[in-house]
Amino acid sequence: MCLDIDDTLIDCTAAIRRSLHILTGRGDLWPLWDLITEEHVALVVAGELDYATMHQRRTDCFLAEIGILADAEQVSSFERRRRELLDHSWQLFDDVLDCLEWLRAAGLMLAAVTNASGTHQRKKIADLGLAPFFDHVAIAGELGVAKPDPVMFHTVCLGLGCAPAQAVHVGDKLDTDAIGAHDAGLGAVWLDRDGIGERAPEGVHTVAGLAELPELLVSEYATIGVPAQRRSGTPAYTVRNGVL
Repeated sequence: MCLDIDDTLIDCTAAIRRSLHILTGRGDLWPLWDLITEEHVALVVAGELDYATMHQRRTDCFLAEIGILADAEQVSSFERRRRELLDHSWQLFDDVLDCLEWLRAAGLMLAAVTNASGTHQRKKIADLGLAPFFDHVAIAGELGVAKPDPVMFHTVCLGLGCAPAQAVHVGDKLDTDAIGAHDAGLGAVWLDRDGIGERAPEGVHTVAGLAELPELLVSEYATIGVPAQRRSGTPAYTVRNGVL
């Protein structure tokens, strides 16, 4: 079972919105920040920037876009303050722990899969108590490849010791997470927390929250078998004839 981190398990958008609001006094800047972030992360994935440089350039670009001309020291100060605010703002969605506990009780192997940098993500995972749930953590900043590249998903499966067809990936981004996983041969679930309502392509399932995931795994993925089970210990649930 593969799970995206930001805006799937951790309410990343809300935390970033709050930090930007505090720092700028404006509450409308999240879409701009998100767009600039995607553009700069693409440069990291392409090997043109490292994450530390990306963070500096992203913030510089963001400040310029809202009319603030800052020198390098001011940009660094803004970024440090933003990180400090975020470190005290991360929160899990209400449905996360119950879902993770169910998945572990079902004996499924779990992987965290993220396109962010390793240092920040590992700290968030640890600080929020998520680390004990995961058998494997795959971070784009450490691997040099990112979702939706099939190599990212196949690397995760290799880490879990299962074939792509034995794995299911869940994430909040339709293209990057769900369609990317489907194209890589995994089961694919789009987590549409915001109720966007966009129609997912055939082969991609949609849930409004993680509370819906256990029923989906039992019903929709029975034909391919539930995702690969843990190799040690006795799970609370067992798989027989492809049915949980």
